[in-house]
Amino acid sequence: MEPENYEREPQDDRAHSMKKKKKKRKRLDVKMEILSEHPNKIAPLVGYFPSGFDPEKNQEDDEPRVSVFRNKVRPNRLQLVVSPNGSNVNFVGTNYTGEATAAQVCTYALGILDKETESLKIVPVASNKIFRLEPKVGGSKICDEEPEEIVASETKADKIKDLTNLYGTKKAKARAHKLESLNQKEDPSAQGDMARKIEGLVINKEDLENSSLCTARNIPPHDSTATIPEKAYPLENIIFKGEWDYLLDVLELLQSGAELRPNSYPSFVCNRIHRLREIQDETERKMLACIFSFMTHLLKFKDQRSVDNAASAKQHKIPAILRQKFLKMFEDGSFRLSDEKINLLISYVLVLTLFVDNFQTDLSDIAKDLRMTPVSLRQHYENLGCKLSRVNQILLVTLPVPLQFPKQRTQRRRK
Repeated sequence: MEPENYEREPQDDRAHSMKKKKKKRKRLDVKMEILSEHPNKIAPLVGYFPSGFDPEKNQEDDEPRVSVFRNKVRPNRLQLVVSPNGSNVNFVGTNYTGEATAAQVCTYALGILDKETESLKIVPVASNKIFRLEPKVGGSKICDEEPEEIVASETKADKIKDLTNLYGTKKAKARAHKLESLNQKEDPSAQGDMARKIEGLVINKEDLENSSLCTARNIPPHDSTATIPEKAYPLENIIFKGEWDYLLDVLELLQSGAELRPNSYPSFVCNRIHRLREIQDETERKMLACIFSFMTHLLKFKDQRSVDNAASAKQHKIPAILRQKFLKMFEDGSFRLSDEKINLLISYVLVLTLFVDNFQTDLSDIAKDLRMTPVSLRQHYENLGCKLSRVNQILLVTLPVPLQFPKQRTQRRRK
């Protein structure tokens, strides 16, 4: 059987070409077979690591353990878990949440070529989805136990809610979010399960103290022992490896010669866009442009979820991969962001300002974009371990290393 859209060369021409070139690729006349899914066998699962984790690196002795879980109520719901040996971090991906819920216009398949038998087998990919494997901290129970049944049977209300999220207007979505927040109730059946899980936990006091401090200050992932500012708040823990390709809008505008519109980009970015033209290194220029874009999406997301809902943010489009990330990081059940999540978002923005200005920044521009006063913004910088000083009547922010955070103040009760 010959492959489609191919014609067999005449023997004379082939002999002439063999004389002309000593080396030529061997041509295979393969027999192609397309396999369908078998009800009793699971199809191949394909996943990727947006965090940049390499499963083959540092795994010479023991390979990472790969586990697949299927929901008991809905068998079409799968969970893929990759557990590196000697690590407390598991990489978990599903075919029903996050990136997998986005609209899909293509079909995935896996081709297996056997040169000895000259056969090509095409097999479908499980659920026709590519699993996005996100890092999650937890014990071995994540891999050993069957995932809980997190989805109840669909009701009419659930279907209406899904349709509203997909095709509803902005007013309908906002109304649905408000109604959902008003109808939220505690699940009494989950109390016993939670108590049983807490009893089996082994508490590390040192990690607990560090974790509580991070939560209180709402700061991004950091390394308090870093000796250079770039490593204090690693950029790869803020912008993941798979997200850089969705942050090229600023660079494309620069290459086309267009100017940034003040109503589309924050003043912090507009006042520093000239730096991209001065940078000669292409890699450094792309990184700075992507940071500008990521900051813009963060600020627009904050404005879209704010009480006054700034007009400049209404028409702003955030890439789906980033919107899913922001919803997971900053949304806690209601459409409007809570004060705690807003402070966390502000901390991410301020860390990026330090990267842009080589860890010595003027806070006037970003205070304007965040619609805050420099005095109120000062505390956020201090919670990140920054120091503030006046130079020529300008309040500058620097990041000394190793990080030193301000001590948490506690109020004493009056006797």
